[in-house]
Amino acid sequence: MPRTSPTARAGQYAALLCYLVFLAFPFLWLISTAFKPARELGSLHPTWIPRDPTLENFRQAFDEQPLLRAAGNSLTAAVCAALIAVVIATPMAYVMARHRGKLSTAATGWVVISQAFPFVLVIIPLFLVLKYLHLINSLWGLILVYVVWSLPFALWMLAGYVRAVPPELEEAAAVDGAGKARILVSVTAPLLAPGIVATALFAFITAWNEFFFALVLLKTPEKQTLPVVLTHFLGAEGVVDLGPLAAAAFLATLPSLVVFAVIQKRITGGLTAGAVKH
Repeated sequence: MPRTSPTARAGQYAALLCYLVFLAFPFLWLISTAFKPARELGSLHPTWIPRDPTLENFRQAFDEQPLLRAAGNSLTAAVCAALIAVVIATPMAYVMARHRGKLSTAATGWVVISQAFPFVLVIIPLFLVLKYLHLINSLWGLILVYVVWSLPFALWMLAGYVRAVPPELEEAAAVDGAGKARILVSVTAPLLAPGIVATALFAFITAWNEFFFALVLLKTPEKQTLPVVLTHFLGAEGVVDLGPLAAAAFLATLPSLVVFAVIQKRITGGLTAGAVKH
């Protein structure tokens, strides 16, 4: 395999650095705006680093909107949706990966097709179904929507991890007398830990950041999630309370960053460490 030349490698690192700067710019500017006083926010010559940093925007954000209550609603919806999606998707992904057939093909087709539908096309029938079930303006109704919406991609992710687990391990457990359920719980599931964690993280972040379904399905302020509450900083005639909005948005991004930082080692860990060799 030919080695990469130093010039090509330097170009790759430069391209990666530019991409990281592109990704980090909105977040860094958000942090800068959150700590700027009002007079700096209205300056014609904005600066990266606040000249007179302040926490007033954070105090004002908590005074103006019920951020803690909204964050609690978002956390409840995101955690429950992630756990339920993983519990449902794990055995289904095992069947899809290990038993190839018409059912597996149909499930894969459902995964692809479901991701192509925009939210607008499904919101009216979804609203009618939830209304019939008396789940409008309910966190459990929103959790059900999040589970259904994240389940196809969760299945696709976990099926790939299941295929990476050597079938010989399951065959050895079957020879020892273990049943299908015991094999899945005691043999396959521990090896799927990085995939399960990554899938749960995907479902959590999707639910935590979701706005459209929460806006349509939750009516009372006590039930609204954090992304919906952030829109309340938009005043009359489109006037934005920029400082408090930036402070609240910065706080809203922290849970996703913390969760990812805590479990990133599990995501990048090996799937079959210690497994038998072929």
